[in-house]
Amino acid sequence: MTQEEARLLADIKAMIDQPEHRGHPLQQALSELYRLHTTQTRRLDRLLSIADSYQQFTREDMQAIKAQYDRQVQRERKLSRISDRYQQLMRERNQALKTASSQDPLTGLANRRLLNDHLQQAAQRSQIQGRPFCVAMIDVDHFKRINDQHGHETGDQALVELAGVLKNQLRASDLCGRWGGEEFLVLLSDTSLDRARQTVERICAHLRALPLQVGDVSLAVTASAGVAEHRLGEPPQDTINRADAALLTAKREGRDRYRLAP
Repeated sequence: MTQEEARLLADIKAMIDQPEHRGHPLQQALSELYRLHTTQTRRLDRLLSIADSYQQFTREDMQAIKAQYDRQVQRERKLSRISDRYQQLMRERNQALKTASSQDPLTGLANRRLLNDHLQQAAQRSQIQGRPFCVAMIDVDHFKRINDQHGHETGDQALVELAGVLKNQLRASDLCGRWGGEEFLVLLSDTSLDRARQTVERICAHLRALPLQVGDVSLAVTASAGVAEHRLGEPPQDTINRADAALLTAKREGRDRYRLAP
């Protein structure tokens, strides 16, 4: 209600209440009209008050719902981050397990398990396609002497350096792994015995010329090798055994050389 309306109602109420107007034909009508107006005004005020209270309640309820929704979103985001970290952790763990199951922890080369898997696959391909492959067994000469004179840590570092030479001298299609101790196995895919001989000869020459410096220790390292070409239908282990026999021949003949299996 505006100030003008309030003033007008006050004037009307004053006129109605004046004694000289009692009995006037309009006095009763104005009194009833004033009563109805004030009643409707009070009712309207109550309705407006109820509406304001409802709007306030609605605003507060909406704010509470929004706050609850925001908290839920934050929880879901937190759970999502935790889930993402957990999944990343599981991926890293699975990758670490996969690496541990197929990689030599010292040299980073393939381990014996992975070598055997690839040998089986190479034998199957050879049986189907008739394409040759070769196996070379390479053994570091007098490695025990290195460990005894300079310690196992120096020996381990020497193996790491030798592993790097082996990887650098091979093709991407070949596979080199640590067979055990100071012995390495090289799988030469799609390779005849003559080509394998050239590869092994090059590897032995690089090892012979390798300036191996481990801390303050300078080492002269050579290796002996035996090479065998896989025969169709032959189990891979038989190919390995023939390469190993050729390796023993190279050692008996003075080391720092390679020999080919018949």
